Amino acid sequence: MLIIDTEKTRALLPFEQLVPALAQAFREEVQVPLRHNHAIHPDSAMPGCMLLMPAWNNQGFLGIKTVTIYPQNTAVGLPGLHSTYMLHSATTGAPLALIDGNEITSRRTAAASALAADYLSRAQSSSLLVVGAGRVASLLPYAYRVVRPIQRVAVWDINPAQAARLVDQLQADGFEAQVADDLGQACAAADIVTCATLSTTPLIRREWLKPGTHLDLIGGFTPLMRESDDACFDGTEVFIDTAEAPMKAGDLLSPLQSGVLQRTDIRADLAALCRDLHPGRTGELQITVFKAVGTALEDLAAAQLVYLQVT
Repeated sequence: MLIIDTEKTRALLPFEQLVPALAQAFREEVQVPLRHNHAIHPDSAMPGCMLLMPAWNNQGFLGIKTVTIYPQNTAVGLPGLHSTYMLHSATTGAPLALIDGNEITSRRTAAASALAADYLSRAQSSSLLVVGAGRVASLLPYAYRVVRPIQRVAVWDINPAQAARLVDQLQADGFEAQVADDLGQACAAADIVTCATLSTTPLIRREWLKPGTHLDLIGGFTPLMRESDDACFDGTEVFIDTAEAPMKAGDLLSPLQSGVLQRTDIRADLAALCRDLHPGRTGELQITVFKAVGTALEDLAAAQLVYLQVT
């Protein structure tokens, strides 16, 4: 059994390869059971949760990702998310590789965000607002640059010092980057607004989004997590990554419960977009919204891409 560490996993998942690999995976038949979600010490000072995410495909691969999420870790200088990925043969069940799950999770999340934007944002989009400055957020400009001519990047984070560190990194890599001091003004100036936070209160307001904006919400994955207000789903074109999103995402559950959003208002998921069953954006002035909670399909596609390059 192979053990593939962080650095090697990162090197084997360039976005130029990962974005099309995800697109292909969404076109194919993949078995993805609903994830298991377990609360760990929910009444303690450091509550967490554990996710178990299995999937298998017709190419002979079976995998499972374990994820632990402890939002309070940021207060003690630790990542809020840790994960591992175990890849097996779907034919024999034999273990093939243990792969760094953090890199798979962060890179496939950013790649799926960019994949959705390829269908939902305006082709000429060049300005990006990144809300959040953690691991996934730091990758988004690089993933988006694969599908759109991103030149200007603004970064907003609840911790301005962390936003400044990300801006320094982006500037060193050739982006025109700056810290966003006013989130509303930054939203109004961006072609694409992408949110990758663990927020439990809405950050983005509908009134801040100009016509033609693409809003990407990829941070929240539980009923209590919110990155947008209900109004962001009023009169906008709403898309999701998978059918799990309306079942688990606070960003969708709240407007569904209030009646702002109806299930029939959700236009399509990523599989329908990748299979050309829905055209995605159909007008320059539409405000599109993509809500993702992540899927084991993406993890398996990333793990398969890693494994096939080392065997």
